[in-house]
Amino acid sequence: MGIIIALIVFSVIIIFHEFGHFLLAKKNGIGVTQFALGMGPNIFSFKKGETEYCLKLFPIGGLCAMVGEDSDEVGENSFNSKTVWQRISVVAAGPVFNFILAFIFSLILVGIVGYDTPSVYKVEENGPAWEAGIQDGDIIREVNGKRVFMYKEFRTEVLMNEAGKPITMVLERNGETYTTVVTPELDADGVYKIQIYGGVYEKTGLLDTLKYGVLEIRYWITTTVKSLGMMLSGGVSADDISGPVGIVGMIDDTYQEAAAYGWLDVLLNMMNIGIMLSANLGVMNLLPIPALDGGRLVFLVIEAIRGKPIPPEKEGWVHTAGFALLMVLMVFILFNDIQKIFL
Repeated sequence: MGIIIALIVFSVIIIFHEFGHFLLAKKNGIGVTQFALGMGPNIFSFKKGETEYCLKLFPIGGLCAMVGEDSDEVGENSFNSKTVWQRISVVAAGPVFNFILAFIFSLILVGIVGYDTPSVYKVEENGPAWEAGIQDGDIIREVNGKRVFMYKEFRTEVLMNEAGKPITMVLERNGETYTTVVTPELDADGVYKIQIYGGVYEKTGLLDTLKYGVLEIRYWITTTVKSLGMMLSGGVSADDISGPVGIVGMIDDTYQEAAAYGWLDVLLNMMNIGIMLSANLGVMNLLPIPALDGGRLVFLVIEAIRGKPIPPEKEGWVHTAGFALLMVLMVFILFNDIQKIFL
C-alpha cells in the first residue's frame, strides 16, 4: 500500500510541475504536442486539439513537449518564436508551480492541524539545555541570531549546527526575554543534542493560517538550500542522501505508523511529505544544472543580456552532457538506496 501511495504523491507533484509549463506555454501561444505522466511507452493516451495526453509505463518523471523546444523550428506557435521573457516564464513556471502546490498543502495542513509553536514542553534534567537554565514552558524566539516562528526551524538549526559548537538562544518566560548559550553534547546515537523537546501544535485564525502557510514553505525551501550547501561542503555523507527508493521507504514507514490513527492522519502525513518533496523539486529544478529548468534559464538569461541566443547546437551539447551526468548521479543514488536496504 505504501508503494501505491508513494506513486500517487510523486504523480501529483510531477503533474503539477508539468502543468505549470503547460499553462504558461498555452498562455504564450506555444503549441504543446504531448503532455505526459511517466516515461517510456504509452499505457493510455488520447488527443485533444494539437496535444496528446499520455500515461506512460514507467512512473518516473513527466513531460510537457512544446513545438520547437529542442529544435530550431521558428513557426508561429513554436517555443523559439516567442520573446526571451515569454520563454523564461514558461521554463520557470514548473518550479514555481511546485512552490504553489507546497503552499496549498501548507495552508490545508495549518488550517486543520495548526502550526508547531516554538514552545518547550520538556527539558531533560542534567542535560545541556537544563544546565543552561531553560525550563518547561519557555518560548524560543531566536537561535544563533535567527528569528524562530516554528519549533521545526529551531530543531533544524540545532541539527545543522557545527558539531559541538555552542548555540546562542533567546527565549521568553512570563513575558520577559532572556539569552542563554547551550553547548550540544554527543549522545549514544552519535548525534549532538541539547536534550530539549517542544513543538506544541496550536490552531490559529485565517490571517495567521496564511502567515504560517508562507512560513512553512519558506522553511522547506531554505532547509533544502542549506542541505545542498552541506552536501557541497562535505557536511552530509552518502548515507544521508536518499533517492526515489529511499523516499518510497520513508512514505511506506510513515503510512504504516499513521494508518493506526485513521485515514485523516494518513492524508495529513502524506500532505506534509508532499510539501517537503514539492519544495525540494522546485529548488532542485532551479539549480543552474544543464538539462534542468535552471540550466535552461541560465541560457535564456544570457540571451536576454547579450541580445541574441546561444547557438542551439552548443546549448544542445551542454544539456546532453548535463543529462548524462544526472543519469550517473541517479544510478549512484539508486545503488546507495538499495545498499541501505540490505545492509
